[in-house]
Amino acid sequence: APPPPPPPSSVAAPAPAENRTYLVFFDWDRSDLTDRARSIVAVAAQASTNTQTTRIEVNGYTDNSAAHPGPRGEQYNQALSLRRAEVIKAELVRDGVPGPSIDIHGFGDSNPLVQTMANTREAQNRRVEIILH
Repeated sequence: APPPPPPPSSVAAPAPAENRTYLVFFDWDRSDLTDRARSIVAVAAQASTNTQTTRIEVNGYTDNSAAHPGPRGEQYNQALSLRRAEVIKAELVRDGVPGPSIDIHGFGDSNPLVQTMANTREAQNRRVEIILH
């Protein structure tokens, strides 16, 4: 009788690394960091040095309320979301993360965590997401 076939290979492809996301929240119409926000950024910075991180994405958002009514409101929120992302990037750099590895984006009130009616102040939507890739 022929010999039995060899057993299947037990070498599996490595699982893709999971992205790690950290959320920093902001007060309405503000882009300054609280002590709590600084501690979250510090944890993200530490994690970026302790894990294999190829890129860090910093995405800023606002809620859909506007400090300035009318068409300027959307532009204002867009600029505010970018300012928030820039503040987080600066804090990451202060915490030792190389600036060139950080991509920043401002998305205004798009992609809310919590769906709301128009012109609603929602704390969870006023955020920056720090995503370690």
